[in-house]
Amino acid sequence: MQLVRGLHNLSPQHRGCVATIGNFDGVHRGHQAVLARLFERAAELNLPSCVVIFEPQPREFFAPATAPVRLSRLADKVDLLASAGVDRVLCLAFNQRLRELSADAFVRAVLVDGLGVAHLEVGDDFRFGCDRSGDFAFLQQAGRSYGFTVEEAATAEFAGSRISSTRVREALQVADFVEAENLLGRPFAIDGRVMHGQKLGRELGAPTANVQLKRHRVPLSGVFLVSVVLDGVVHPGVANIGVRPSVKTDGFAHLEVHLLDFSGDLYDRRVSVVFHHKLREEQRFASLEALKSAIAADIDAARALLAGPNEFFKSLRDD
Repeated sequence: MQLVRGLHNLSPQHRGCVATIGNFDGVHRGHQAVLARLFERAAELNLPSCVVIFEPQPREFFAPATAPVRLSRLADKVDLLASAGVDRVLCLAFNQRLRELSADAFVRAVLVDGLGVAHLEVGDDFRFGCDRSGDFAFLQQAGRSYGFTVEEAATAEFAGSRISSTRVREALQVADFVEAENLLGRPFAIDGRVMHGQKLGRELGAPTANVQLKRHRVPLSGVFLVSVVLDGVVHPGVANIGVRPSVKTDGFAHLEVHLLDFSGDLYDRRVSVVFHHKLREEQRFASLEALKSAIAADIDAARALLAGPNEFFKSLRDD
């Protein structure tokens, strides 16, 4: 897959495609349904598929303090789109210049002059342009003027309700990982590289892998039973994700994972941390001894789940 950062990096070879536009946060099953239709149209027209995304996402630009927490970083999103089979991603910097484009100027600059779009898949609630005058009807009229077709992207539902990034976030907030997996089409996971940390876990009797988040906010917090995928091998573990209120910290979210019955050097290794069950909320402890006792109890609780009758938890133990 080809990633193009910005309109200025488009060249004549990028003209002629079937495209869709959106945030694609999490690349959930609703997004996957849009992509499936995109691929059908691309095959019919014998053209590459292209997904147009924004960085930052528009709500992060307009109201960074209240914008929804992301399900996936830009790098994760690009990887997920590539895995889905997208041929090209155009990532546009959402800045003051882009914000000030009228709907018609956006269509001409991005869809017509930039990508030479032959067909566009877009949701009927999509709005764009500095005056938000760009909508589905506007795009249909623009398509007739500039020579491309426009189709309403199908809405995917699960359990009677529309699949959305908001719905995934709500499931993660209450640690409903079965619901999150049904909406995402895969278990919720956070990927990252293991970095050097404060080495405090060793002092507390539970060495931890400090997984680099590269984000200030995360869609869940607390202590969890997880599985860690390392070089294709699954290891059960206990993870804490949050601001670590019991130790001196920078106030940003951190992800620390203790792998059960594992020994070895994990530094600079890439891992995928898959979340399965919430053990407790993150909390502040009055002393390191109290924190040490809580960590030991978390590990005991995780082991009890793995040793219990639940077949899924047993499968984590047996991998």
